[in-house]
Amino acid sequence: MLPEAPLTPPVLISTQHNLSQMVLDLKTQARVAVDTEANSLHAYHERVCLIQFSTPEKDYLVDPLNLSNISPLEEIFANPNIEKVFHAVDYDVYGLNRDYGFTIVNLFDTMIAARTLGYTLLGLGHLLAEKFDIELNKRFQKADWGQRPLPADLIDYARLDTHYLLALRDNLETELHEKGRWELAHEDFVRASQTSGHNGDLRERWQRISGQQDLTRRQQTILHELCLARERIAEKLDRPLFKVIGDQSLLTLTTESPQKMSELPDLGLSERQIHRLGRAMLDAIQRGQTASLVRATSLERAPEPILLRLQKLKAWRKTTAKTLEIESDVILPRVTMQAIAEQNPRSLEDLAHIMKESPWRFANYGQEILTALGVHSDPTDSAEE
Repeated sequence: MLPEAPLTPPVLISTQHNLSQMVLDLKTQARVAVDTEANSLHAYHERVCLIQFSTPEKDYLVDPLNLSNISPLEEIFANPNIEKVFHAVDYDVYGLNRDYGFTIVNLFDTMIAARTLGYTLLGLGHLLAEKFDIELNKRFQKADWGQRPLPADLIDYARLDTHYLLALRDNLETELHEKGRWELAHEDFVRASQTSGHNGDLRERWQRISGQQDLTRRQQTILHELCLARERIAEKLDRPLFKVIGDQSLLTLTTESPQKMSELPDLGLSERQIHRLGRAMLDAIQRGQTASLVRATSLERAPEPILLRLQKLKAWRKTTAKTLEIESDVILPRVTMQAIAEQNPRSLEDLAHIMKESPWRFANYGQEILTALGVHSDPTDSAEE
């Protein structure tokens, strides 16, 4: 249980002077809790709208929308002597790098730590309830963080996302050491700090719509034109695609291919949508009926030998993970497993090169991985030159 202490009001940072004062404070800390809030559900051009920091004494809310320059935060994020504590850091890394070019050095992710320990309920609310009997109200998860001024209830909500993180971090670190999994988790902390966050789907937008595979190529071409029209409108309005018109509505427009505005009400479009989008949708349908046929982007299938090695590695990690009661990708992350399958190591030395970013996994599982691949090397052989 956490010691009971009244929450003091968070410190709102919306001037350059206050930002400088906060940075001076953060520079004295061994670790700080961090979170971000974005407006992805409310804007086409998504951006980070709030950055929360917590120390043992204070909760800070940095308002980047009202600050002309937040580059002073770079010396906090890049400082290897200050640990940055996040929960589910993936999207934070992505947003901070995309919007401000920040990279994060030395992080601790409480979700990664919980996964490494075998927890099944990984949400921050679940963990705080289990560890400290603290209930978080998550009803503002879909709030518009781009609105200004921020309502008081959003401010309270935002500060609680970091206020208890440092205590949770210490609790989980103790468990990691007790179970001998600190090094395993630390490898994933480092990997999380280096990811670009979201690799994206290489397929065109129309290919990502469920049901498009049942269309003719001409219909797929119409759907493609409808997607392009929606994209232009969403960008102009600065609204997310789904708030302009949903995927299934585009699919209906494709299969019915109306030619007149009077046909649109019967296809489920609201009066507002018809007024705002109707003519653009009809024009897109007409373009799709005569445009060159689209061709689906096919994801290249890996050669059979690689697929066979992947199958062997998946079977091995599943069995190993079961003994530790953790998810299989904690044992061997997908990107590492893919690299091993593609490069087909024939010795511990080969494998050590592939797993150079995962020294603990190599030391503990290297020989098992080779055995799973059918490589019979001498386990006493050194992987070092």
